[in-house]
Amino acid sequence: MNQPWLRPVPGGTELRILVQPRASRDQLVGIQGEELKIRLAAPPVDGAANAACCAFFAKLCKLPKSRVTLVAGESSRHKRLLLADVDVATVLVTLGPVSGLTSGD
Repeated sequence: MNQPWLRPVPGGTELRILVQPRASRDQLVGIQGEELKIRLAAPPVDGAANAACCAFFAKLCKLPKSRVTLVAGESSRHKRLLLADVDVATVLVTLGPVSGLTSGD
């Protein structure tokens, strides 16, 4: 499992995210460097992009919003999210069809 943007942590799985705010629509772009890049329509004002980022991954991974938490990067484009009670394999299976990612990389 050589995915630098994805790692198991106590309590779930952590994602390293690069956010591009003020895009035309919310979408998963792919891997950029050691992060998973997403585009969000929300502006980076008053936490709107942070909330949109958590909601985007909750919907994508079919999780309640309460199980997706911003761990780091509140005022940065580089963020870390915790997907509570989700293992790495499940995240790869869920995100694979959306992004073209595979668990064999």
